[in-house]
Amino acid sequence: MHALTGNTPTDHHLVDQVLRGDVQAFSAIVRNTEALVAQIVCRMVKHVEDRKDLVQEIYLKAYQHLPGFRFRSKLSTWVGQIAYHTCINYLEKKKLLLPGEPEETALPGAEPPAAFLSRKELAGILQAAIERLPPIQQTIISLYHQQECSYDEITQITGLPAGTVKSYLFRARRALRDNLLLQYKKEEL
Repeated sequence: MHALTGNTPTDHHLVDQVLRGDVQAFSAIVRNTEALVAQIVCRMVKHVEDRKDLVQEIYLKAYQHLPGFRFRSKLSTWVGQIAYHTCINYLEKKKLLLPGEPEETALPGAEPPAAFLSRKELAGILQAAIERLPPIQQTIISLYHQQECSYDEITQITGLPAGTVKSYLFRARRALRDNLLLQYKKEEL
């Protein structure tokens, strides 16, 4: 199912209810966006102990800035923007984000040939390879392929131009392919 829901009367109703002080309505917003936020935070932030604090910070910012939300994008996209920029700020603050410098993406150790692997094992190998991509590439590939966000939605979330989003997605796919091919002989895939 698509992680981002459109601006529906429900979104308008939820925002209106939150602005009137209904805490349960904000809980519904959290439930509707938690998969997207988790996907962004987990892709961008490797320090597990910091993730929970970041998620709390993201939802606190969303709550505080909700009166300024004007429905120019989907509510979930707006919350995704907050998540993405909060994680970018965290990475910059911790000096963990070095633009333009690819991280080591080769998979360690030898694995059995892919022909003998189950779908679950293949998914695990792919997931491990994704986790070795730079944080922004991980996030974009995750938003596109796992959260099924469109280029426009990813552009809105990240604030990056559409061409840059497409370029990061292309580079991420290429890095995944190249590293998997290095790890496994082409005929084994």
